[in-house]
Amino acid sequence: MKKNPKVPKNSRQRRIRRTVLTVVGTLLLLAAYLLFFAARWYLDTYGNTGFDSILFTLFSDLGGVESDLILSFLVKAGVPTVVCTLVTAVAIFYKPRRRSTSVYPFSNAAAMTLCLVLALVLAGSALFLTGGHLYLYDMYHESGIYEEAYVDPDEVEITFPAEKRNLIYIFLESMETTYFSREQGGAEEVNLIPELYALAEENINFSESDAVGGFRSPSGTTWTIGAMVGHTSGVPLKVPDNIEDWQNGYGKDGVFLPGLTSLMDILHENGYYQSLMVGSVASFGGRKTYYQTHGTDKIYELTTARRDGIVPGDYFVWWGMEDQHLFEYAKQELTRIAAQDQPFAFSMLTVDTHHIGGYVCENCENAHEEQYENVISCSSRQVAEFVRWIQAQDFYENTTIIICGDHPSMDKGYFKRNVGEDYIRRIYNCIINAPIDTAYSKNRDFTSLDLFPTTLAAMGCTIEGDRLGLGTNLFSGKKTLTEIMGYDRFDRAVSQKSAYYAEEFRLETAETQTTMP
Repeated sequence: MKKNPKVPKNSRQRRIRRTVLTVVGTLLLLAAYLLFFAARWYLDTYGNTGFDSILFTLFSDLGGVESDLILSFLVKAGVPTVVCTLVTAVAIFYKPRRRSTSVYPFSNAAAMTLCLVLALVLAGSALFLTGGHLYLYDMYHESGIYEEAYVDPDEVEITFPAEKRNLIYIFLESMETTYFSREQGGAEEVNLIPELYALAEENINFSESDAVGGFRSPSGTTWTIGAMVGHTSGVPLKVPDNIEDWQNGYGKDGVFLPGLTSLMDILHENGYYQSLMVGSVASFGGRKTYYQTHGTDKIYELTTARRDGIVPGDYFVWWGMEDQHLFEYAKQELTRIAAQDQPFAFSMLTVDTHHIGGYVCENCENAHEEQYENVISCSSRQVAEFVRWIQAQDFYENTTIIICGDHPSMDKGYFKRNVGEDYIRRIYNCIINAPIDTAYSKNRDFTSLDLFPTTLAAMGCTIEGDRLGLGTNLFSGKKTLTEIMGYDRFDRAVSQKSAYYAEEFRLETAETQTTMP
């Protein structure tokens, strides 16, 4: 019997090196293709929401994310990543038994060089597609807007009326004035939200025109938790500048912007009972931690709805439960909260109009061509019915209702099909039963940050100087920062790095610890 010939030691070493290089190169390609296809998927799904929103979503709590989005990512980003990685790796590293040319198969050095170049091209493309290059630029260019224009609520006098008013603040997921008809200033053939339009027309609506209109969302407020921070504190949500700052994850653990004085902190100090209600998992994106950090007493979410018998114990649709259950839950808890001997502030966030396409509940009609349009119209009807219910309650007389979209819709496909690229999309707002009126509600240039002082004014409070955070009390007629600076300049300023923001808002102090429930 012949013995197998020994493989020369040098040959074994070459094979080992080739195998190691193949594994390392393939993993490098896998990472690069994943970045590229994930960026493409994100832009196709959400549109250009800003690189900060992408970073925040990646590093914050993702509990309760809608399952169709995960499936969409796997199909549209995961599968192409695997296929392209395998094809490219075989093309670069496969070594046929016979050399066909003097160039192929590639040497180890040439193969790794090709992998590195391709990986850099793919990663660079992903960075530029998502605006990451602008984010990197802003990280190294300091903004002085906070030092020059930020008004610390702790340093101005805020006076509440003798009889403190209750507040119901309704965040409407992705609700825009874009859904009005073109004749009404929107971008649609017909008005998709006639009930919301009527509420805004009959009550107080701040607008960019003489008609019903809305506000814009600057950088750092284009996704839900960023919008909530902007509405309630007058500053955008800026993601940490350094990788070590992500340890807390903005809501995964601990506290959320503990040095920031928000609407909830002010109401907490003035004896309000506060609650937040969402129809999903409240921890998603750090929402629960943000509100708890800033003086909120009770958080209602999917798990509490199950426990309170609103939905069955194993119930889960869309992001948790649809809005028809959310509004019934809100009615139940508002009745209980209003019976307490304490002024209250109740905030809630709808979910049915979330992208992609929204959630079709049993109340939805089929009056429009697209599913998203039918869901948007259904939301308008449900909100109007909920407002009518509030107005029939005893506590309504002393309650201010504020209804606002949280941020622009991220359903890119819908807007690509139905709305022109040059149309400036704005967010819906309506204030009902405020104890004051204003002659300054129309032809305004304003953002979600201005809603912070405006909300307190709508509750009958007087604010020294009529400015809080980077926001201006719109009732006062005083110019907003966007009216002074112009929107584009203001947006660039809040996008850039700020040492003030990092030092004053992110750090926990002894004073902020006392406001946490």
